[in-house]
Amino acid sequence: MATQKTTFSARHQHGFTLVEMAIVLVIIGLILGALAVGKDVMRNAEYQKVGNKFIYEWKKSYDGYYQRAGVVLGDSQVAPTNMVNGDETKIGGALASVGNLNGALAGVPANYTNTGLRICNGQGFVADSVGTGDPALAVQNLRALMQRIGNRMPPGRGEGKEDRYVYTDSNGNPAELQVCFQFNPAGEIQGAGNVMVIRGLTPDLARYLDQLVDGKPDALEGRFRQQNRLANTTSTANQPGLQWAANNTFGQTNAAAATASGTGLRLDEDQVVLVTAIWVMDQ
Repeated sequence: MATQKTTFSARHQHGFTLVEMAIVLVIIGLILGALAVGKDVMRNAEYQKVGNKFIYEWKKSYDGYYQRAGVVLGDSQVAPTNMVNGDETKIGGALASVGNLNGALAGVPANYTNTGLRICNGQGFVADSVGTGDPALAVQNLRALMQRIGNRMPPGRGEGKEDRYVYTDSNGNPAELQVCFQFNPAGEIQGAGNVMVIRGLTPDLARYLDQLVDGKPDALEGRFRQQNRLANTTSTANQPGLQWAANNTFGQTNAAAATASGTGLRLDEDQVVLVTAIWVMDQ
């Protein structure tokens, strides 16, 4: 019996060459690079939107109040003190608008009391909630003052919440900004005079705004500074080269993470630590 042999034709199987694999890897690298660049572009666009459509618009609103009312925000129109919330300040134990009629005390900041109260809309944030020396809330309301003279406010989060703005941090988590105003006495490390207080900034956003205002991201120099940096002590005031005291890690579970050089949680889903800034106003 003859044995039948079946002949199989040899088939050559070709794999990927090194050149083909290199091309694929290059393409993958370009795609990943484009995604990373796209994320940075979107983040910078968000920061620019925050600066132009909210922070700078509130600067315009503050200046607009001065132009319409003839005094700074919350000051007395009949006896101006040139201090934010000056209508609540006292001199000689009485309200500045009615006290000191005999001129016993000079109308300079050192002779006023009850100064520095923070004008916010709604609850705001109470004394020492940001750091040591953080002032208490004023009786006057930011939104009511603006509406009283028909002054325009940025849209913010919507009607009744013009002082707030919601954005996303670098990890995609929501964060809320809030704007208030106050008067800082001379000698404070965070800057003296009438200031805008901006709460809820990520360190990256704070440095971005600092560069827009001052041209350099320094926590202690210029018109844009960090609120309560080093507990408002004056021993290091106006010394250049001090960075914002926070990095992008979430610092509530790790005290070191709240510093610029500290380490903390670095997962993609972590919330970025938030800081508060002071912008010294022109009037």
